Amino acid sequence: MLTYPNIDPVAISLGPLEIYWYGLMYAIGFGLAWWLGRLRARQPGSPLTPARVDDLLLYGAIGVVVGGRMGYAIFYSETPILSDPLALLRIWEGGMAFHGGLVGVIVMAWVFARRHKIRPLALGDFIAPLIPPGLAAGRLGNFINGELWGAPTSMPWGMVFPPMGPDPRHASQLYQMALEGLLLFAVVWWFSSRPRPAGSVTGLFLAGYGVARFSVEFVRLPDPHIGYLAGGWLTMGQLLSLPMILIGVGLLFWSYKRGHENR
Repeated sequence: MLTYPNIDPVAISLGPLEIYWYGLMYAIGFGLAWWLGRLRARQPGSPLTPARVDDLLLYGAIGVVVGGRMGYAIFYSETPILSDPLALLRIWEGGMAFHGGLVGVIVMAWVFARRHKIRPLALGDFIAPLIPPGLAAGRLGNFINGELWGAPTSMPWGMVFPPMGPDPRHASQLYQMALEGLLLFAVVWWFSSRPRPAGSVTGLFLAGYGVARFSVEFVRLPDPHIGYLAGGWLTMGQLLSLPMILIGVGLLFWSYKRGHENR
């Protein structure tokens, strides 16, 4: 049995200035995306130049923050969005949702592609491998914050989170870091290292994330005010991941079928 190390959520304190680990993880995620993006931009056939990656990062950051906040407000917030629309602007109150952030990135990527006359699927395939490292950093931030608890377990790697009582629990944040972040990055990066049909890398990322998230949700507790949506097991995270799996698998099949027909 393991014990949560009770890490101080403040990473750096300089007088009145406090930098939290969670915010630092976002900065690390964007930094990794920028670095990996510039590496990919140097590869033959890249739709972007290294300098253009800087512009793309700004679009992506806007999509992540605005979409993530809206997604949380719509799907997870205890306060109905229509009763308090200004809650969308109160970012300092916390609350981000990956699925909302993904929609925000997709919208901003489409705007970027239109502005720079890039095929949207080609840009999606360029972006997809850059996302998992940021997901890994974000889940590590969740772990440091001691949030998004796992369900109780008798497994020897169960971890005791003091705020949740003496029972050992799944460290679901670390599971998600490993699956959605590290493993998904390795698979999508390897897959994208060779020429693939347009849309296939994007499809693999969507399906891979959806399967990873759907799986971990079985050992992660749902938000108390939402609970399970059906059958005593279906969570909001699983419900939102199902379309990702279906769209991702469909895009994979479509891209390879289209690529075969165009040979």
